[in-house]
Amino acid sequence: MRTIFLADAHLVSPDELNYRLLLRFFRELEGNTESLFIMGDLFDFWLGFPSNPFRQFDEMLDALQSLVRSGCRIVYFEGNHDFHLGAIFRQRLGAEIHTGPAVITVQGQRLFLCHGDQINHQDRGYRLLRLLLHNRLAAAITDFIPPLIALRVRDWLQRASRAGYHAKRQRWNYPDIIRAFARTVRGQGCNGLVTGHFHLAFCEKLDVSPFTILSLGDWMEQFTYGEMAEGALYLRKYEMPHEPL
Repeated sequence: MRTIFLADAHLVSPDELNYRLLLRFFRELEGNTESLFIMGDLFDFWLGFPSNPFRQFDEMLDALQSLVRSGCRIVYFEGNHDFHLGAIFRQRLGAEIHTGPAVITVQGQRLFLCHGDQINHQDRGYRLLRLLLHNRLAAAITDFIPPLIALRVRDWLQRASRAGYHAKRQRWNYPDIIRAFARTVRGQGCNGLVTGHFHLAFCEKLDVSPFTILSLGDWMEQFTYGEMAEGALYLRKYEMPHEPL
């Protein structure tokens, strides 16, 4: 049985290629996958309202539900675009939801799993924004505010994220930041780090140790994902289908 790690699909519309490919990928996982770890930002925006205003994702939720029925466990790490996931993921999908990093033993290996948005301690502006959006008060407010307000927040977050992304990549050396963070994780007795967020696709040993860093890339342009087999982490790239989707 397979263990799969996926991050940063940033799904927007069922008409887009990454959406259609991900539906196909989830169908291929049915019956042969023990666990699917969604490492944040599956959606370009999701906030868990009591009612679901995001009807464009119904087909994706159906695909996840079908995957669960096939015997797959879903573990969801909230990202910086999808958080306060709400009842749909807990009740309909029975997902195990993590609001922050966690150490989980997978195939006998202690893995530090995270979306990755908290790795760069130097990005103080984002860390403050995360504190405001991810706290319990913000989660409680979703029960009372109309979805239209949240969609305006979404538009603002998307503009801010896209405007700052390239500037931040020029300012900071993200691979080195990830490696430095991995050294602290290794010191906690972990065997590996799995992270998303940075849209960097690489899998490597840390220094000369058996500790593995798996940075998942994205499912927007790279269509990369992680897999664990016999206790080892691998970076995979999805093969594009020849037939129309």
